[in-house]
Amino acid sequence: MDPADYQKLIELKSRELDEAPGFTPEFESFRVPAVSTDLADELLNEALTRRLTGGELLILFEEAALHDLGRTAHALRLKRSDPARVSYIIDRNVTYTNLCYADCGFCAFNRHQGDGDEYLLSLDEIKAKCRSVIDAGGNQILLQGGHHPKKRLDWYLEMLRDIKAACPEMWIHGFSPSEVQHFARLNRMGEMDVIQQLKEAGLDSIPGGGAEILSDRVRQIMAPGKAMSAEWIDIMEKAHMAGLPTTVTMMFAHIETYAERVEHFLRVRESQDKTGGYTAFIPWTFQPGGTPMMKKPEIRAQVEAQGFLGSVDYLRTLAISRIALDNFANIQASWVTQGKAIGQMTLYYGANDLGSLMMEESVVSAAGVSHPLTRKDLDEMIVGAGFTPALRDNGYSFQD
Repeated sequence: MDPADYQKLIELKSRELDEAPGFTPEFESFRVPAVSTDLADELLNEALTRRLTGGELLILFEEAALHDLGRTAHALRLKRSDPARVSYIIDRNVTYTNLCYADCGFCAFNRHQGDGDEYLLSLDEIKAKCRSVIDAGGNQILLQGGHHPKKRLDWYLEMLRDIKAACPEMWIHGFSPSEVQHFARLNRMGEMDVIQQLKEAGLDSIPGGGAEILSDRVRQIMAPGKAMSAEWIDIMEKAHMAGLPTTVTMMFAHIETYAERVEHFLRVRESQDKTGGYTAFIPWTFQPGGTPMMKKPEIRAQVEAQGFLGSVDYLRTLAISRIALDNFANIQASWVTQGKAIGQMTLYYGANDLGSLMMEESVVSAAGVSHPLTRKDLDEMIVGAGFTPALRDNGYSFQD
């Protein structure tokens, strides 16, 4: 390609990124510098030595070959994390209630009072689930739930104290930013005050749930009752200031554009530059089964218009996340949505962590997707791919 024509294409991609629906160009790094040779291949070579900009990442989504993305992502994974080790954790998702009035369009799990199958776990039931994790050799729970309309902060603080009293060694990874925001609003408190009280009661880290796509256009359609993009980031940065590490997720393959996936990466990358408080990035795919948004013809048409890209799109996005997020050591694979075979392939597309054994999972399975695996399964995936399994906690400290 003629260099002048190539530069025109770069500039076109940058304009597409700026003009994408809902896109907010807040970062200087969106400006794309001139490069001189063949498009995606040149950018993949550049990614080995420098940070790519938003326009360049968009080009990779649209132009790069899947196997080339995987090769570059794997090379970067070997540089940014232990090259021999693939980690995971033994834990249990403890979803304390399915009562929730946020009514996210992508959620098949939530219930309202009077639906007949709503529930709220007692503190004794929660503690029993925690003990089962210790008995299985684990040391963490993922504590999450809906936006319960009545429970005040004191109830959650008592929950944390009771768990720590019953299982002092338990790492409590709990309460996503949307839950923190809900607690603050319901109790008429500041978010930082909520975070500090949760930490003092025993909270060890905050999960990155509710990030979905950090584009307000997407969020206004899919989850208008939850935190918008800047609010989500702000709560996470407050948690980092309070000394709580967090993760960050991305749920994709629904109504978002490639440009909005890039926006998500850039928001997260900028936040990590500021605080360094994120321990891992976790991308996973939207599961449409039984979700309210798929019952709306106009939204269903948008989702179906994307066509079936399946695990190819998952691996492509995973690889670009490793390339984009040069300040993240850990990229976590979603075998929960992809299954064992693709879960193993992720280890050559940028992932260095298989997440959780997940003794219990409620939200994804409510959408009709279930890939239960044992510790033996995870070890087989890792060893079969040529790596060494390593048990960890959510702070990425490893067991001997």
